[in-house]
Amino acid sequence: MHPKTFLTHLECGVCGNRHSPHELQTVCRSCGKLLLARYNLQSAKKQFARDQLQDQPRSMWRYRPLLPIEREENIVSLGESMTPLIPLIRIGGELGLKNLWMKDEGQLPTGSFKARGLSMAISKAKELGVKKVCIPSAGNAAGACAAYAARAGIDAFVFLPEDTTEINIKECVAYGAHVELVKGNISDAAKEMNRKKQPDWFDVSTLKEPYRLEGKKTMGFELAEQFDWSLPDLIFYPTGGGTGLIGMWKAFDEMQQIGWIGPKRPKMISVQTSGCAPIVKAFNEKKMESEFWQSAQTVASGLRVPKAFADHLILKTIYESSGLAIAVGDDEIVEAVHEVAAKEGLFICPEGAATLVALKELLREKKVDANDSVLLYNTGAGMKYPEVVKSQSRRLVILNESLRL
Repeated sequence: MHPKTFLTHLECGVCGNRHSPHELQTVCRSCGKLLLARYNLQSAKKQFARDQLQDQPRSMWRYRPLLPIEREENIVSLGESMTPLIPLIRIGGELGLKNLWMKDEGQLPTGSFKARGLSMAISKAKELGVKKVCIPSAGNAAGACAAYAARAGIDAFVFLPEDTTEINIKECVAYGAHVELVKGNISDAAKEMNRKKQPDWFDVSTLKEPYRLEGKKTMGFELAEQFDWSLPDLIFYPTGGGTGLIGMWKAFDEMQQIGWIGPKRPKMISVQTSGCAPIVKAFNEKKMESEFWQSAQTVASGLRVPKAFADHLILKTIYESSGLAIAVGDDEIVEAVHEVAAKEGLFICPEGAATLVALKELLREKKVDANDSVLLYNTGAGMKYPEVVKSQSRRLVILNESLRL
C-alpha cells in the first residue's frame, strides 16, 4: 500500500531553499520567488505503479499520491473528471495532419481549467485552516475560486477588471464571493487587492502559493495516460499566467522519475496574442524574464496578463523543450472559435482558439510536420464568452437571409 501522499516539502524554484508543507506558505521567505511541492519519488517509484490507476475514479484525484492533500476529508471537489482527448478529424484533414487532438478543459466544473488549480488550492487551504482567500483574476479563476471556496465554507474576496465578461462577474456573485471591480487589467486588480488585503486573507494568486500548480499538473498526468504513456510531439498551450505549461512540465519530470514514461518530451508552444505578448517578446530576444506589457488588450481575456509572476519558469520550459512562443491576432482567434464549432462541434474559448491559429502559422512556416502528433489545449467553455460570438453577428444575418430563400 502506498501512502496517501508522497509529499515531503516545499522548495523554492530559484534558490532551492526548503519550506514546510504543514504550515501556510506563499512565496520563498528567502528570495520571494515561487515554491514548488516536492515528493519522495524514489518511494513512489517502488509503491505507486501505473496499473494501480485502473481502480481509481476517472478524476484528477486518481493521482492523489503525487498530490499535496494529506487527509481525504480535506479534498474540496465539484467532480473534476478527466477531460476528453478529442481528435480534430475535419480540421486535421484540411491541414494535412494525421494526428491532431484537442484536450477540452471546458468540460470541467465552472467551465474552465481553473477548476483544477483552485480545487487543489482551496483543498490545501482548508487543510491548513484558512478561513478567507483572495484572488485577482481576468474572470475564470475568480469563478473557480468562488465556487470551491463556497463548497469549503471559506470566504472569497475576488478582484476583477471592470470589463470582465458579465457572466464571470455574475457567477462570482452567485457563489457568494465578495466582488470588487477595478479599472484596468489583472495587474491593476492585483494591485488593488494587495492594497486592501487583510492579515487573515490567504492569497491564492497564480503561483503566489504552491498548490494551484499541483492541480494544473494533473493535465500532464492525464494526457500521458490518454496517449498510452507516450507524449505528443507538440503541445500548443495558451499562456497567460503559465501555470498549466509549468505544471505539465513538472508532471512529465515526475512521471519519468517514477518510471511511468520515458525521456521523450513534447515541444511546448506558448501561444499569446499580439495585444499582449510579453513571453513571445522575451523568447524572441532570448531572455529569461519578460518585461511588463503596456496597454494590454485582447479578446482572449485569460491571455491579458502583462507580466506573469513565473515568467522565468515559462521561458525555461519553452527553452528546455526546444519549443517556441508565438503571438496571434484577435480577428483570427474569433474566426477560429467559429471554425472549430462549425467543423468539429466544439464551442471553445478564444484562448483555446488561439492555439489553432498558432498551429496554422507554424504549418505555413514549415515548423510542424504532417506526421507530428499535435495537441491543442482548449482551456474553457465557449459559452462563457458570448461577446465573441456576438462580434460575428453578420454570420447570423447571412444565415437568416438564406433561410428565407
